[in-house]
Amino acid sequence: MEHTPMPEPLRRAIHHLVSEGVQNCQEVLRYTEPDQAHTWQRMTLYRATDAADTMNMAAMLIAAYCERTGMAADTLRSYLQAEQQEIRAHGSQEEDRAHVAGLMGEALPYEAMRAPVNRMRHHRGQRQAEQAQQPEEDPQKLFTEACLHGLKARLCDDVEALDSYLPPQVARLARRVAEALEVPEMAAT
Repeated sequence: MEHTPMPEPLRRAIHHLVSEGVQNCQEVLRYTEPDQAHTWQRMTLYRATDAADTMNMAAMLIAAYCERTGMAADTLRSYLQAEQQEIRAHGSQEEDRAHVAGLMGEALPYEAMRAPVNRMRHHRGQRQAEQAQQPEEDPQKLFTEACLHGLKARLCDDVEALDSYLPPQVARLARRVAEALEVPEMAAT
């Protein structure tokens, strides 16, 4: 395997795409908040697919560079994990509907229960529904969410808005993140 660093123009392009993808992820989280009840369905789908498309662009850009520099096609396919790609154009699949049924506390029809993947996704949904009854306690998840919200608030220069739509513990953390990102003014010389 080659041990040369990523070329700077490619590195910067990837950083730009990842930043854009992260901003879209933050907006997915933002549109799940109660004050967004009128638009959450449309906007969470838009921003989630925007994030997926942006990250796909980053992967394809890297793949094109690897192809250009002579990476073997089978190695490239392996790294791209192409067999895991889900095609959104086909819409939600039976296993997705099984997952939602589990989240909503609904039983699966007998035919759907026959497929192992449907049973697994249904049980996952049931576990997630049970966990949703408890306050979020995973510090890593809370910190990730706070970082995304704090970064967006700092970029938009709207730190005060954090208190209006986030759970208090996330708002406090997000405010701290935003404050840590504040650029200190240069002292007059």
